[in-house]
Amino acid sequence: MIGRLKGILIHKAPPWLVLDVHGVGYELEAPMSTFYDLPEVGREVFLFTHYAQKDDGVALYGFLREAERRLFRDLQKVSGVGAKIALAVLSGTSVDQFARLVQAGDIAALTRIPGIGKKTAERMVVELRDRAADLAGGAVAASAAMPGDPLGEAITALQALGYKPAEAERMAKKAAGEGDTAETIIRKALQSALR
Repeated sequence: MIGRLKGILIHKAPPWLVLDVHGVGYELEAPMSTFYDLPEVGREVFLFTHYAQKDDGVALYGFLREAERRLFRDLQKVSGVGAKIALAVLSGTSVDQFARLVQAGDIAALTRIPGIGKKTAERMVVELRDRAADLAGGAVAASAAMPGDPLGEAITALQALGYKPAEAERMAKKAAGEGDTAETIIRKALQSALR
């Protein structure tokens, strides 16, 4: 599985972009939320990716923020929602805004996103309402997890261990010391949680 790519952006034409990673050109499909923040062609970029095997081949999706990739994956767990609709959601709204719409049960606003009808919007609200708080809180915490950022990496790791985004962020910030690595922050946070 391909989890992330770092390389030179050599082509972008929504919804497609091509990233050169050591001479290999990876073609990715990305939501407009990612396209808005991409650097100019010829510049280096870091993308979180989602690899999908389909009946007619494989697809690779790219996201600038981990929170977007997480929402993309969560959306596809909703009955009747595939990659195309998940990309439309991310192209039409931010992760935080989507989480607020789901928490509020705003079916009318959700149906204004292309490809989402009333029944799909209702399923999204029912199936994602419990996760909406995590989506909204995780957007800030997960976007901090850029390479070389020990605190952000620790927060993301704590979330992967099952801690809620807000709790993971609180634990990591409390445990972090000057010059600590991500591993050190995680170890201290977990030791503190056991006391």
